[in-house]
Amino acid sequence: MSEKQNTLSIFALGGINEIGKNMYVLEYGDDLIIIDCGAKFAGEALLGIDLIIPDVTYLQQNHHKIRGLVVTHGHEDHIGGIPYLLKKLNIPIYATRFTLGLIELKLREHKLLRESTLVEINETSNLDFGNIKVSFFRTSHSIPDCLGIVFDTPEGKVVHTGDFKFDLTPVNDQYSDIHKMAKIGEEGILALISESTNAERPGLTPSESEVGRHIEEAFFGATGKIIISTFASNVNRVQQIVEACKKTNRKLALLGRSMVNVIGVARARGYLDVPDWMLVDARDVRHLPPERLTILCTGSQGEPLAALSRLSTNSNRDVKVYPGDTVIFAASPIPGNEKDVSKIVDNLFQLGANVIYGSAKITGMHVSGHGYQEDLKLMLTLMKPKYFIPIHGEYRMLHIHQKLAEAVGVEEGHTFIIKNGDVVDFQHGEARQTRSVPAGDTYVDNAGDDEVFDIVLRDRKQLSEEGMLVIVVSISKDNGDRISDPDSISRGFVYAKNSEELLSNINEVVKRTIDPFNDANVQGMRRAIKKEVGNFVFEQTNKKPMILPIIIAI
Repeated sequence: MSEKQNTLSIFALGGINEIGKNMYVLEYGDDLIIIDCGAKFAGEALLGIDLIIPDVTYLQQNHHKIRGLVVTHGHEDHIGGIPYLLKKLNIPIYATRFTLGLIELKLREHKLLRESTLVEINETSNLDFGNIKVSFFRTSHSIPDCLGIVFDTPEGKVVHTGDFKFDLTPVNDQYSDIHKMAKIGEEGILALISESTNAERPGLTPSESEVGRHIEEAFFGATGKIIISTFASNVNRVQQIVEACKKTNRKLALLGRSMVNVIGVARARGYLDVPDWMLVDARDVRHLPPERLTILCTGSQGEPLAALSRLSTNSNRDVKVYPGDTVIFAASPIPGNEKDVSKIVDNLFQLGANVIYGSAKITGMHVSGHGYQEDLKLMLTLMKPKYFIPIHGEYRMLHIHQKLAEAVGVEEGHTFIIKNGDVVDFQHGEARQTRSVPAGDTYVDNAGDDEVFDIVLRDRKQLSEEGMLVIVVSISKDNGDRISDPDSISRGFVYAKNSEELLSNINEVVKRTIDPFNDANVQGMRRAIKKEVGNFVFEQTNKKPMILPIIIAI
C-alpha cells in the first residue's frame, strides 16, 4: 500500500464556517465514508433559490471508494441534501429508525425511495467498511434518535459527536450515554470532530423538561384559543404541548406541511404519544369552543409562507386569530430571522392576540439542543483526543471552541480550524493540513430537480436591480437590410411614458449599429446591439439593464 493509501484524511464539504448543509468525509485508502448530507435555506440575496446543498464533485470523482452515508440525526441541515446526492450517487444510507422515517418522506417526494438502500442502525450497531470499522454512542439533542460516531481506522480512532448537549432529564428518556463515551475516551482517541454552535455561551444547556413547565403555565392561564409555533422536528417539545393539552382538556389541530409530516412519522414509529381523541382536522376548528382548542403550527422563524405568517394576516381559510387568543413562540429566532419574526408579532398584536415571544431566557418557551461551553468541555474531557477539529459553527465559534479544548488538555497546536475543502491528513499518528479538495455551494431552484449556476444568479440579480430592455427589429434574410424601425420595450428599466426621448434615442443607436451590415449576420448584429446600446444607456442613465435584442429575418 502506498504512502497516500496509508493516510487517513478528514475534511468537510459543508458545515465549516457556517451553520447548515453539513457534510463530512472520512477516507482511508480505498474506503470513503460520508457523514450527513444537509441543506440550508437561501437568503434574500440568492434570488429564486430555495436550497443550498454541498458541491459533491469530489465524491463523484471518487464514487468507487464510497462505502455509505452515515447520518447522525434527522435535522434538515443534516439530511436535507440527501435526495440531491442520491440523484448523482446511488449509495447506501445508514440512520436510526426515526431519522430513516424523515429520510423516507424526502425520497418518496422525489420518487427515489424504491431505488434507495436504507439501513437502520442504533447505538449498539457495528459496521464494517473495509479499513474502517464504525460504532456508535447515544447523545441528546432536540430531535429523537441522535448518535455520535466512532471510526476505528488503522491510524487510530476518530469520533464525530453529531449535534449534542448533556440533558440529564430528557423528556424522551434518551439519555446521553456518558459511561460509553468515557470508555471510548479511555481506549484512546486520535481525533475528535465536535460541533461548535453554542461555543460562545457559558454554562450548561438547560434541560428540555424546563420548557414543559412554562408551556403548562401558559396553557392554564389562557382563556381563548391557543396557537403555538415550534420547529416541527422538535418532537420532545411537541410531546410536552400534547401533555399540556391533556391537562387543560384541549383538542389539537396541526397546521403546516412539515408539522403534519413529522408528527405522522413520530406517531407511526412510536416516538410521540398523541391520543386519537385529541387530534382534530383544521377544517373543523371553527365548530369548536376556542377555550378547548390548540393550534400547533410551523413558522416560528417568520417564514413568509409558513402557517403562522398566514395566521398573522388572517389569510388562513380555516383558522382565524381573534382578540383574546394566545399565541406562543416556542422557539427563539435564529440570527437573521429577527426582522421577519417581529413583523409577525406586530401583526398578531394588531389582531388583539396575547403574544408570548422573545428571548427564551425571558419566556422560558425554548431551550437549545446544542451544548453550551460546559457541555463542550465535558465532551472533550470524556474523549481526551490527541487532535481536535471544531465544526458546525462560524469562525469565531470554532476559535472559542479551540480555546475550550486547550483549557481541558488538548495540546496547543493540535487543533485544526479549517474551511470547507481543507483536508487534515493523519499518518503515523501525526496530523497536517497542506491540501484541499473541491468544495462549495450548489444552488437548487424551486426545491426541485434543477441546479442553478452562478451565471443564472448573476442574470437574476441584474434583472432585479436594473431591469430589462428588449429591442425588436426586422431585417431581410437575403441581404440584411433593415425592414422596420427598431422597437425598444422596457421592463423594470424605465417607465416608457416618461422616457420616450431616451427610448427614441436608443432606437437611433440601433439603426446606426445594424445599418452598416451588408449581410443577414443575425448573431453579429445581436452582439453589436448589446455592446453599443449598453454603452449608450450607461452613459445616459448610469444603469446596466439586461439587453435582449430580437432580430427577425424575413
